[in-house]
Amino acid sequence: MDEIKNLESLGLVLPSPSYIVGAILFGIIGYVAFRRGRKTMSPALTWTGVVLMGYPYAVSQTWLLWVVGAGLCGWLYTQWN
Repeated sequence: MDEIKNLESLGLVLPSPSYIVGAILFGIIGYVAFRRGRKTMSPALTWTGVVLMGYPYAVSQTWLLWVVGAGLCGWLYTQWN
């Protein structure tokens, strides 16, 4: 417990469970989009998949993770066919 308080005093906090679920979910969706984009030679799907897999590493707030992920999934839905 003392170690967690030391990390929190440095500004480091553990992510919430909803953040972890979102990062895993959007990573899986991104992987599927990446694979389909490579298979169909669609650069829009390929790059959207790459962004979906990578952006959780750059976003630290849970609400922003879900908003950006939902937006990217909407874009992915329009580009799927």
